[in-house]
Amino acid sequence: MKVSCEVIKDLLPLYIDDICSEESRQLIVEHLQTCETCKAELAAMKDDLPIDTYQQNLKEAQVVKKIAKKWKKGMLKSFVKGGIITLLILAIISIILFFVADLSLVFGK
Repeated sequence: MKVSCEVIKDLLPLYIDDICSEESRQLIVEHLQTCETCKAELAAMKDDLPIDTYQQNLKEAQVVKKIAKKWKKGMLKSFVKGGIITLLILAIISIILFFVADLSLVFGK
């Protein structure tokens, strides 16, 4: 898939900070293999960053990834809990309606 250099240049900061998606990363790597202009842009961006800032950005990116992973797990647990609670409520309502209908048959109301 042919991607313009402008799109790649927009994604390079995310690539450098290691916070882009795996699909974007693969797209950038493929583009950099064939485009010397973007390769030079990437090198210039990396050279502009002091080493301490670059290392700090990598650490922050790793923290963000860990938080995102925990958040996704938490969302899944919340959906499962919500589903279980919904099923329990429906079961209780069904049981109550069954007994109310059964009582009306017994007493003829």
